[in-house]
Amino acid sequence: MHTHKKMRLGIISALYEEQQGLVEAMQGPQRHSHGMRDYTLGTLWNIDAVCVLSRLGKVAAAMTASILVEKYGVTHIVFTGVAGSGDKRVKVGDIVVAEALLQHDMDARPLFPRFEVPLTGLQRFATDLELSTQLAGAAEDFLRDDVSSVLKAADIAAFGLQHARVHRGLIASGDQFISSAAHLNQLKVDIPDLLAVEMEGAAVAQVCFELGVPFTVMRTISDNANEEAAVDFMRFVQTVASPYAFTVIQQLCQRLAG
Repeated sequence: MHTHKKMRLGIISALYEEQQGLVEAMQGPQRHSHGMRDYTLGTLWNIDAVCVLSRLGKVAAAMTASILVEKYGVTHIVFTGVAGSGDKRVKVGDIVVAEALLQHDMDARPLFPRFEVPLTGLQRFATDLELSTQLAGAAEDFLRDDVSSVLKAADIAAFGLQHARVHRGLIASGDQFISSAAHLNQLKVDIPDLLAVEMEGAAVAQVCFELGVPFTVMRTISDNANEEAAVDFMRFVQTVASPYAFTVIQQLCQRLAG
C-alpha cells in the first residue's frame, strides 16, 4: 500500500445517491467535466481523492475507471454502490466486499470458456487484498457502531438492518438488472460461490487489472434480485445506501490516512 501522501484515491459510484455527501465533505473541491462526467478533485479526511459518478453498466464504468487513472492520476480505486443478493445468507442491508469479480454475461464460447474475458486467460479478477481488508474493517466498524446514529429507526426496522453483517467473496457484474428469481437461481447454479450481482464492478476490475491499479469494491445489498427488486431498490438507495457509503468511505479514508 502506498502511503497516504502518495495515494490518490478514486471513488466511483453509478448513481448520485450511492455517493451523496462525499463531494460536499471534500476540502478544496475542484470540479472538472470530461467525457460527459463530472470529476471532483479534493481532500477527503486527509486523503487526496477524486469522486465521480460512472452511470450504470459495464462500458460506462470501464470508461470512468480508465479516465480516473489516465487523466486524473488516481493510484487506487474504490467502487461503492448497491447490489442484489446472490446468496440466501446475504441479506438486505448487509455489505459485500469483493475478493474477486467476474462478468456473468461474458460468454465467448466455443472460442473461450464461459465467463473468461478473451485474451486475458481470466474469468475472475482479484481485488487488492490490503485495500479490501481495510474496507471490510471500516464496514464492520460502521455496522457495529454507527448504523443507529446515521439511519432513521423506521428504516432500520423496515429493512431489518439490526443484524447486518459484512461478507467477503465473489461479486458478478452484467449489463442486466436481475429481477427474476429464476434468473438468479440459474446464475447460482453456474457460479455457486456468488454473493452479489450488480452492473459495474467487474468492468472496473478488468480496467484496474490491465492498468496495474489496486482496487476494491463495496456493495450494500439493496434487494434480493427477485420480482420485488425494483420496488425495494429505489427506497433503499434513497434512505440507506447514502449514509452507508458516506460513513464507510469516511472510516476507510481515516484508516488509510492513519
